[in-house]
Amino acid sequence: MRIGSPAPMAIPPGHRAADRDPVAWSVAAVPTAGDLAAAEAFCRAVATRHYENFTVATRLVPPRLRQHLANVYAFARWADDLGDESASPAEAAAALAAWREQLDECFAGRPRHPVFLALAETIRRTGLDRQPFADLIDAFEQDQRQTRYATRADLEGYCRRSADPVGRIVLALENCRAPDLVAMSDSICTGLQLVNFWQDIRRDRLAGRVYLPEDDMRRHGVDEAMLDEAAAPPALRGLLADEVAWARQCFASGAALADVAPPVLRPAITMFVGGGRAVADAIERAGYDTLSRRPTVGRWTKARLAAAAWWRTRRAGGTPA
Repeated sequence: MRIGSPAPMAIPPGHRAADRDPVAWSVAAVPTAGDLAAAEAFCRAVATRHYENFTVATRLVPPRLRQHLANVYAFARWADDLGDESASPAEAAAALAAWREQLDECFAGRPRHPVFLALAETIRRTGLDRQPFADLIDAFEQDQRQTRYATRADLEGYCRRSADPVGRIVLALENCRAPDLVAMSDSICTGLQLVNFWQDIRRDRLAGRVYLPEDDMRRHGVDEAMLDEAAAPPALRGLLADEVAWARQCFASGAALADVAPPVLRPAITMFVGGGRAVADAIERAGYDTLSRRPTVGRWTKARLAAAAWWRTRRAGGTPA
């Protein structure tokens, strides 16, 4: 999932664009090694500065989880920026390899970087596994070497590394690893990644990336030159209508998670499913033309979604404390 968009239960890989958020290391002064309180404060600064929806979502979970979410977010955001802000794919690959080494050191109990110092505390308290974090790095590395996807299955494989790990991490914060619930989470996270792709076709094109499956493009008579036009031609609009329907199917497959996940997570899950559907609605209202204007979800809609998530959980007796 791309970071900084209405993403799943918090997080995924971003893409270079003129209006990208500031890189993680420029948000606040990076603290010196060994100061846990300063490291945690830095992670909170990165999370709240980069992602408005993340800030709203953290208010829907108990205070005991908020720092952990910030630590996870800061890890992913820093890695994302290493991938997208390096001068070349080779430099990005080297930077991400070094970040992976730091991840290994963290899980070995020897964190060095301030972000990993904070993350190590989360790991100590919650027992998180290494694999989802490694999968996220895999996705950032994949962005350096793969810019096209032949089929939907290929793109889903990317989403399994770029988006789905986020939901798995968040569920694991509450020691939830049941396969059926993880599968629902994966569906939600993949759907969120997909609507982010369809929302950002022009941004990704400018970054040299096309996430529209080539099989689907051929079926609709769409070629890459159409992605450079000022407005989406009819063929591209028809393609995007199908792709948005695909994302909606993902939300439908995972939506029940908001009723069966650990109660403290249900408000945030409800909000993000609603947010993903709201992005799909915005794309539909734009006539599936995401070239002439990037469809977005307004502040009032976000507030309404957050309020509805909170109230639904309160009525069910599961309001976070």
